[in-house]
Amino acid sequence: MIHRSSPFAQNDSLIIELRRSLLSWYKRQGRDLPWRNQTDAYAIWVSEIMLQQTQVKAVIPYYQRWLAQFPTIKDLAIAPLQTVLKAWEGLGYYARARNLHATAQIIVSDYNSVFPENLEDVLKLPGIGRTTAGGLLSAAFNQPISILDGNVKRVLSRLIALPVPPEKALLQLWTFSDELIDPQNPRDFNQALMDLGATICTRQPSCLLCPWMQYCQAYNKGMQFELPMRESSSPLPHKKIGVAVIRNDRNLILIDRRPAKGLLGGLWEFPGGKIELNETVQECIKREILEEIGIDIEVEDHLITIDHAYTHFRVTLIVHYCRYLKGEPQPIECDEIRWVTLEEIDRFPFPKANIQIIEALRQNDRSNS
Repeated sequence: MIHRSSPFAQNDSLIIELRRSLLSWYKRQGRDLPWRNQTDAYAIWVSEIMLQQTQVKAVIPYYQRWLAQFPTIKDLAIAPLQTVLKAWEGLGYYARARNLHATAQIIVSDYNSVFPENLEDVLKLPGIGRTTAGGLLSAAFNQPISILDGNVKRVLSRLIALPVPPEKALLQLWTFSDELIDPQNPRDFNQALMDLGATICTRQPSCLLCPWMQYCQAYNKGMQFELPMRESSSPLPHKKIGVAVIRNDRNLILIDRRPAKGLLGGLWEFPGGKIELNETVQECIKREILEEIGIDIEVEDHLITIDHAYTHFRVTLIVHYCRYLKGEPQPIECDEIRWVTLEEIDRFPFPKANIQIIEALRQNDRSNS
């Protein structure tokens, strides 16, 4: 029996028709994605983690390279974290890569290298929440466990004409997702639901192509472009950062490795820090390098300015060439320091914004040679 918690749970036949029509649409229109051609839990888990916060188009090449480099859970578990982060470089949200690595080690040690099939066990693993667990267990083991990612929230909010922002009705949406899932074919149903949100029920929906158009309360009320409701948001905080490309008399460049936890944890970067009130970029860079690394430098020409947005804030990196003067570099506020050549620098995993600095360095060096 259907639990009576949504407008569509008034009769079981309507829920059954929603399942049938969606699965029929998916059979004709579903996306051909590489992780859908198999039931290997490891490969599906990797795809689920990569798809957190990242669009399918960007994920596919990373996914294919990842499985070529780490074909099994054991291969991932024994790889050095720096190798794992380098394979992830450019995909963003690096905690996902650290969680993949940590989880692989747990599965090897605690589950004999076999991905667990029990929901409670899966939810205990680093980086796996309820939606990721549902996507993984339904895709790999055909278990009837629901999902509620951003696309699904949008679809369900329109389907029931949700009168509040989705984040204020998560329990109701989860219950509705539980009601809808097809117990006979949960694997395809969850994939179909995600595809519907990704390709049809987008922010600018193509309602005439939707298999649920006639049942959609938002469409029937002419509200499909107004829903889901959005919460008012504040402007993103903006940080200005002075960044140093420090060279010594042997033309080696100084890079440092961030602490393992936190934003961009374990990645390498060009050192620097936040520009304080009434402080020039040059003053900031000199101060930050002395505080973080314990050396004196001379700030020279401007190299590049980079604007980059994260989820909760945005940064402007103002990058200058700097010349090393004196002092022994120390990892005061980082985990490691190295002097490297520009040719060696590709061996290290960097955040996306820092990769632009490397490209600017190479381009400038070529134009000056």
